[in-house]
Amino acid sequence: MLEPEHGPAMQVEHTRTRCWVCVLSCLLLACLYVGSLYVWRSSLHRDHPSLIKRRCASVLLVSALSPAVVKAWIRILLLQNDASVWELMGVRLEGLVPAAVLPLLLTMVFYLGPLVHSAMDNPAGFTGEVQELISPDVRSWMLCVGDAVWLRNQVVAPVTEELVFRGAMLPMLVPCTGPTAAIFMAPLFFGVAHLHHIMEQRRLNQDSLVNLSTLSEGHVVGPVLCHSFCNSQGLPDIRSALRHPQRSALLFSYLTGLLVFLVLLFTLTDPFFYGAIPVCSLAAPAASACY
Repeated sequence: MLEPEHGPAMQVEHTRTRCWVCVLSCLLLACLYVGSLYVWRSSLHRDHPSLIKRRCASVLLVSALSPAVVKAWIRILLLQNDASVWELMGVRLEGLVPAAVLPLLLTMVFYLGPLVHSAMDNPAGFTGEVQELISPDVRSWMLCVGDAVWLRNQVVAPVTEELVFRGAMLPMLVPCTGPTAAIFMAPLFFGVAHLHHIMEQRRLNQDSLVNLSTLSEGHVVGPVLCHSFCNSQGLPDIRSALRHPQRSALLFSYLTGLLVFLVLLFTLTDPFFYGAIPVCSLAAPAASACY
């Protein structure tokens, strides 16, 4: 007779326990990622090539282990799922091309103001800026590939951070929070994990930068490319735009980019372009939609 009364209570307790496991698993993964950066005790500047190489090796190792963490977590919670761990983490072929192109296009629209600003300040003008984007100098690319700072900012950091903080954490959060809340919670762990940058930059008397990430569409390639693009652009320099001789045109481009971004946001992130999202299958029935 008591079973019906205790049934819902036990179910609520089970859900709470699962959520704690989800959150703690994400915190553990975030600590592993950040901790791997500091196993190399050094007085060198964070941009020193030697320190960069060591730290890149550390985060690449953590990223390589992240699928195993997700797989172990699924087994611990006894979750039933037909998708592979890689598919749950957003590494899949279905919808790959639109997943690589559309989010990057959306991010570039958001950065319309800074891109116009850069074109205005380019000695070759807007045409020269476009030519640099379309037909970059091979020698410049070779210099970039040989630059440890460029490789860290444009390749290693975007790939490893998105794989760990988005690809691995979304599957662990979805069963507890549902897909929509998980999309907004994963960047919180990313932000907390980057507090160490603020402390480093305070110690070195440097300003801190914040990177913009894109929404997830069931692929990790889109966020990686957008992350890399945002790292290359940095934060929009509104103060410089306000002091620019062509201030009105620049501010108009900033506003236009923001408005067009908002107009296209839900259209270009529609699951129609990317196919079924495997991670949604981990959600509870009441929160299984990925819209």
